[in-house]
Order: sequence, then C-alpha cells, then structure tokens
Amino acid sequence: MTDARKALGVHLFTATGAVFAMLAMLEAVQDDWSMMFFWLVVAFAVDGIDGPLARKYDVKRNAPIFDGVLLDLVIDYLTYVFVPAFALFESDLLPGWTGWLAIIVITFASALYFADTRMKTKDNSFQGFPGCWNMLVLVLFALSPNFWIILALVVVLSITMFLPVKFIHPVRTKRWRAVSLPMALAWTFFAGWAAWVDFDPQSWAHWGLVVTSVYLLGAGAAQQVVHGKDG
Repeated sequence: MTDARKALGVHLFTATGAVFAMLAMLEAVQDDWSMMFFWLVVAFAVDGIDGPLARKYDVKRNAPIFDGVLLDLVIDYLTYVFVPAFALFESDLLPGWTGWLAIIVITFASALYFADTRMKTKDNSFQGFPGCWNMLVLVLFALSPNFWIILALVVVLSITMFLPVKFIHPVRTKRWRAVSLPMALAWTFFAGWAAWVDFDPQSWAHWGLVVTSVYLLGAGAAQQVVHGKDG
C-alpha cells in the first residue's frame, strides 16, 4: 500500500468519529445514557489513535486534499462538546434554569476555544481547559453530585479555558508521559466499564474514574508549579 493510501486511510479513520457522534446522539435523544457514553468512549479512543497515525504517515504531505486538523476539530466539537452538553441538559442532573445556563456556557465558550490560535503550548499541551466535556459529564453521570457542584464545575472550567493554565495531552506532552498515557488508557477503560454497568454506584469503575480524572485534570497545572510557568 502506498503512503498516499495509508494517509488517506487515516483521514477515513478520523471521519468515523462523526458516525460515532451521531450514534451517541441517537442514544441520547432516547435517554439511553449508557449507550450514549459507550459510543462517546469509542470516539474518544479513535481520537487518541488517529493523531499518532496522522504523524506516522504524514497526512499533510501524503493526503493534503483533506485538512486533518480541521476534520479533527469538527468531530471533537461534536463528541467533546455538543453531545455531552445535550446529555447534561436532558438528564436530571441540572434542574430548570441551571441546565439552560450550562449548555449556553459550554457551547459558547467551547466554540471560541476551538478557534483560539493560542490553545497549544510549546510542549504540545493545551493552554486552558481543552473542552473535554465528554469526560467531565461522564464522571458527573457516574457520581451524581449536587447540582450546585456541577454548575460550579461548568462555570469554573469554562473560565479556565481562557486562562494560562496548562492541561496535558496524554499522548503528545512528553513530560510525565510514562504516567499520563497509562492514566488516559485507564480512564478510557473505567469509562467504558461504568457505561457498561449503567453507572451502578457500587461499581469500582467510579473510583477509577475519580483517580484518573483528577490526575488528567491537574497534571498540567502541577507541572507548572514544579517546573515553572512553562512547565
């Protein structure tokens, strides 16, 4: 197989994320949250794999007819932002006006962030919370905290999108990658497990989600504290 065909195959693989987003949305409108998150986890796994493949097969040079970065951003907005925001609104986690406020803040702030030219740092981390609402909302479904806690998290993380706080990319951020990558893989496993058991509160998957989420959320800021501003 030629390099051009391999690179094109990577683009086609990335595009499957849009299909998984639609499958997730179809489950969401039927309030089947477990299956919705199952498809979002599948999309999350695709998103974790396609980047290394794109770099390996140099899609910019070998398949330039498609813009892989733009394709990835379109799918990420669907799977990271749009579907999870709808789920948060449609569920019982945020009553009344709080649900409306959450979806307006999430979709508006995320649209701006995805277009922000400063979103990547020199070490391939993210500057500001990278709009991973799929991960947050899944954990919220698993733990079902008080709605004030949920609303506070939504507002704080939306503000953090535009602050000089670093958030790691588990694959591309080299510092602590020996820990970060296994943590991301573990999060994916626990997320799939939690969805599979329909967010049973007795499941050990919830503890795994908490531990891995806290690490992935705070590792970048910890690097800045330990290694200085450019962490």
